[in-house]
Amino acid sequence: MKGRFLNKVVLITGSSSGIGKGAALRFASEGAKIVLASRSVGANEELLKEIQANGGEAIFVKADITNTEHVKNLIAKSIESYGRLDIAVNNAGIEGTPDIKVADYEENVWDHVIAINLKGVWLSMKYEIPEMLKTGGGAIVNISSLAGLQAGGAGIAYHASKFGVVGMTKAAALDYAKDNIRVNTVCPAVIETPMADRAFDTADKRQSAIEMHPVGRLGTVEEVVNTICWLASDEASFVTGSAIAVDGGASL
Repeated sequence: MKGRFLNKVVLITGSSSGIGKGAALRFASEGAKIVLASRSVGANEELLKEIQANGGEAIFVKADITNTEHVKNLIAKSIESYGRLDIAVNNAGIEGTPDIKVADYEENVWDHVIAINLKGVWLSMKYEIPEMLKTGGGAIVNISSLAGLQAGGAGIAYHASKFGVVGMTKAAALDYAKDNIRVNTVCPAVIETPMADRAFDTADKRQSAIEMHPVGRLGTVEEVVNTICWLASDEASFVTGSAIAVDGGASL
């Protein structure tokens, strides 16, 4: 199998569906060895079979990225299986409760969203980076959102967490710029994923979502994955600390 990522080891959190699944399939098709990480066993077992049926190489590690011991185990299993870590796509995230005003937002929902979307990305980087340092560098792509670039109706916890991912990305990029570890973030608008189906679950909501984008449609997983893979590749070797909007013009 040939491609930009031949024999690279790529860890992807939140791999069970949507952007994470799409990224796993693409990296595998371009020669990478994949570590799938998620709380969802069934979906990842199916994805594992799909990757292997197409000639790819992958493992699945069940992990809750809010749990330090789970993250440590995830990284340990990655190294045990493949000996190194070259690329990480920190994608796991949840939406919380959109369209709820600040004073009405439930504290337990806030805690859950921040734990997965913000703490989980930090914990992932905390244990990914030392392995990259051992082998001379690597690339990290964190998944934020259009909601991490501008305010809207996504709910206070989602906005806070996704703005936080952008800030953490910039801080980490600066910390490790001289160590050959590039850290960037992708900020999608509304993409055709199960999360979007849940958030925009009526014809009127879906039409409103479409109208947010000057191009007149929702984005596709493939379009986001194109950006992730570019950032992870040597083609983006002078790019670090960037927050790239993949949003059909919605942030304009």
